[in-house]
Amino acid sequence: MPNRDLNKMRESYESSYLLEEHCDPNPFKQFDKWFQNALDDNLIEPNAMQIATVGKDMQPSIRTVLLKSFDTNGFIFYTNYDSKKGNQIDENEKVGLLFWFREHERQIRIEGLASKTSKESNNVYFQSRPKESQLAAKISNQSKVIESRIILENLFEEKSKEYHDKEVPLLENWGGYIITPHLFEFWQGRKSRLHDRIQYKKQANQNWIIERLSP
Repeated sequence: MPNRDLNKMRESYESSYLLEEHCDPNPFKQFDKWFQNALDDNLIEPNAMQIATVGKDMQPSIRTVLLKSFDTNGFIFYTNYDSKKGNQIDENEKVGLLFWFREHERQIRIEGLASKTSKESNNVYFQSRPKESQLAAKISNQSKVIESRIILENLFEEKSKEYHDKEVPLLENWGGYIITPHLFEFWQGRKSRLHDRIQYKKQANQNWIIERLSP
């Protein structure tokens, strides 16, 4: 096993800065501002987000999913409810999200509670997906062990023929989660590791307070 010394791998972040007077009082609007910046500059999949979950065994798990919509109610993604993340959310609704906009030297961290979206909204999104994606969801027992890839490919071919000229119905164990935040942190890389960290915390009266964190 190689012994890798990574001490000299270092980037200096100098592209921008984040001051309190530049922050919108509403964290959802501040998120939308940074997200729009990412879209305008054609960043690759700016809606890719890491979601961290912790089940009853207290072992954290993290993976990348795709954000599909957001508004002032929260952030929505879709998955198999019987997956590892789905099982962990059933056991513990507290989750974390992370967005990393590398080219902008920006990170957004979110903490909140996850809850399932309605079957009606799940069906609307499911039917908007390409049929190939619908079929992939149908044949995948997400997070479960399988013997080989050929099993997936054979199932996919079989279901492709079965649903060639008809609609793929919404699966009972497939749908969305909405993450309702109670904390946002906007991180802007700065020179000499003196990064800007602006945190929004939701109060009991539903207002948000803005605080600067030490880097």
